[in-house]
Amino acid sequence: MKIIILGAGQVGASVAENLVSEANDITLVDTSPAYLAVQRDRLEVRTVCGNAASPSVLREAGAQDADLLIAVTQSDQTNLCACKTAKTLFNLPSRIARLRSTDYVDHPELLDEHNFAVDFSICPEQIVTDYIRRLIDFPEALQVLDFADGMVSLVSVIALEGAPLVGQPLAELRVHLPNIDAYIAAIYRHDAMVALGGETVIMPGDEVFCIAATPNVRKVMRELRGSSRPMRRIMIAGGGNIGMRLAGALEAGHNVKLIEFEQRRAEILASSLRKTLVLHGDTTDEKLLENEGIDETDLFVALTNDEEDNIMSAQLAKRMGARHTIALINRKSYVSLVEGGPIDIAISPAQASIGVLLARVRRGDVVAVHSLRRGVSEALEIIAHGNPGNSRVVGRTVEEIRLPEGVTFSAIVRDTRSAGGKLLHREVLIPHHDTEIKSGDRIIVFCPHKSLVPKIEKLFQVSFTYF
Repeated sequence: MKIIILGAGQVGASVAENLVSEANDITLVDTSPAYLAVQRDRLEVRTVCGNAASPSVLREAGAQDADLLIAVTQSDQTNLCACKTAKTLFNLPSRIARLRSTDYVDHPELLDEHNFAVDFSICPEQIVTDYIRRLIDFPEALQVLDFADGMVSLVSVIALEGAPLVGQPLAELRVHLPNIDAYIAAIYRHDAMVALGGETVIMPGDEVFCIAATPNVRKVMRELRGSSRPMRRIMIAGGGNIGMRLAGALEAGHNVKLIEFEQRRAEILASSLRKTLVLHGDTTDEKLLENEGIDETDLFVALTNDEEDNIMSAQLAKRMGARHTIALINRKSYVSLVEGGPIDIAISPAQASIGVLLARVRRGDVVAVHSLRRGVSEALEIIAHGNPGNSRVVGRTVEEIRLPEGVTFSAIVRDTRSAGGKLLHREVLIPHHDTEIKSGDRIIVFCPHKSLVPKIEKLFQVSFTYF
């Protein structure tokens, strides 16, 4: 696929890194020669320097025969103008725009074919906000990922010594939770994937990926972590777009304090947020943190635009007694260095939002893509189509399907419809060896390495007779 990416910042660079490894033809456009030089040396991509919305720049980037435009510059206006130009002048088939302002999203008619011609819009800030919100709803999880409109959740946790299932073989899961269908999709021990079987023992410190219907996830987590205390008192460092969105989402049900360094911004936040206590100050000020009860805080979230400040303030908060800490870190290389120490969870905004874009690029009917383990692994939600005559999965049991090594079918969401096509019932199934795949099934696939994704896509392709 020939793809043009507008913007070589954190999001654009992350998108390019993910897509170039999948044999796509990538052209990266930015106004900064320095940004482009870094990506050109790091990745095998073609680069064009110039205004991303300019017709001449888009022509130089190859818009006349490109398949997809991904506009992720820092400017909403540039992204919108680029999509409109690409459609009007070059009839570029598919266009995605990053939109930071909710004004455009609240008026979807502006994005249609007759206006800005945006096929799909994303807001990384909102994606990160939702990501953090799920972590707050499920304390102790490293990742909480939704599938099938929230019906299914995949969670990653570190197994804790003394928890009911830790030190026990996987076969005991059914004994411990006899009325709950759950599945252990993967176990990583010292960064190496453990072969799974009924006799596989979960050890303290293992990173365990488990999947279940969302209402049952907490019960599964208790088997791996023991009981957890809900997060009530939350302190947010940084009142930018993400900090403000998160405070607004939490303040109705939590005790929220927000620290903002810039006085004018703090005043705007104080007038916009209803119940959040907005404080003007430095997030690394020990006296301020002490006075505001950091030792009684359940969660400290560092969300400023300076990742060094986020690292320092989160570490300081943990040392002063905060129960749990999360830090926003742009550089992927930093994430693995700091996570798991004083900083419980490090979030890369680009990595958290990349799955939304990948779902639009994947071949086949891929509904959702989630990046796992800092981009090494993926979980995909794919709809199975066809019949036993033209599909490699439909009409076959799980044990009959030849999956790449390590890949598992972790869950199935199956619809029951009337003769007229009306949805009557939707259920979550944890597949067993004799579960037969049906056309229309939404299958959540765990992929231990993203290099295996093309094989999964090929597996779900149907022959031309289906069409």
